[in-house]
Amino acid sequence: MSKLLYITANPKKDVKLSKGAQIGEAFLEEFKKVQPDVDIEQMHLYSMDIPEIDMDLLYGRAKLSFMGYTKEQLSEAERTKLEKMHALADRFIAADYYVFVTPIWNLGAPAILKSFMDCLFITGKTFTNTPEGPKGLLTGRKALHIQTRGGVYSTGPMVEFEMGDRYLRKALEFLGFDLMDTVIAEGMDHFPKLVPEIIAKAKMEAAAAAGEMAKKTVTL
Repeated sequence: MSKLLYITANPKKDVKLSKGAQIGEAFLEEFKKVQPDVDIEQMHLYSMDIPEIDMDLLYGRAKLSFMGYTKEQLSEAERTKLEKMHALADRFIAADYYVFVTPIWNLGAPAILKSFMDCLFITGKTFTNTPEGPKGLLTGRKALHIQTRGGVYSTGPMVEFEMGDRYLRKALEFLGFDLMDTVIAEGMDHFPKLVPEIIAKAKMEAAAAAGEMAKKTVTL
């Protein structure tokens, strides 16, 4: 059975309080209509124990990759955190379709998303180094980003300051993903009276993206 991994990076657990989650629900509803047999797994990053890159992970990875250590020679903290990182990466790799729902905060994505993505960059598992440079191993997979923005970044003076969607797309591209156009709901803090209209438009775009993604055959 194919699997859709639905990833949210927002501390608001109530869908009614999260504009991004409301748009994401529109995606899920349409995807289920087209692909009713696909297993949908949800990852709410703020509810997960995600290891951050610290001294233990830095040294643990270095010891195994080029310092000649075995796993048994690592400290307990190094080994535990590396095991968590690999378990998270394995869980991520097991999916076929991917949806990320995130807000933009202070020009970028929530820090927890960066910590999550850091756990996915594992040589030999998600990418490999070749004479021509790094090559992503997660090919043949569709990914969509749904991003909510209080300001306006698609046009005007803030275009070059948007680092959330830009970062996620580049990270996924590095890993080999086939990326769909980002669904963006922006200007909601600048134009509060237009919020219902902005969300409605984004829901339509999310539903259309779901239909497109669900019709694609995944070849891993």
